Amino acid sequence: MPEISRFLGIVIAMYYGEHDPPHFHVKYGDYEASIRIQDGAVEGKLPRRALSLVLEWYGMHRDELMDDWNLAQQRRPLRKIEPLE
Repeated sequence: MPEISRFLGIVIAMYYGEHDPPHFHVKYGDYEASIRIQDGAVEGKLPRRALSLVLEWYGMHRDELMDDWNLAQQRRPLRKIEPLE
């Protein structure tokens, strides 16, 4: 699973050739979730603080996430996205 960003112990990644709807994966320690790019809907579990940080980051990078989703569907290299600071 290609990593596209990492910050504060949170890893953001996408799989190649994934199923719709467009989404990205989040791993934080033993927790995992996926976030839909279109509306930010969450599947899975993350601690409240980590989820808040991920959603803040997602709001800043939604267009870049969609660009990476399109690249992943074409099995092309993904672009790194700036971490939350």
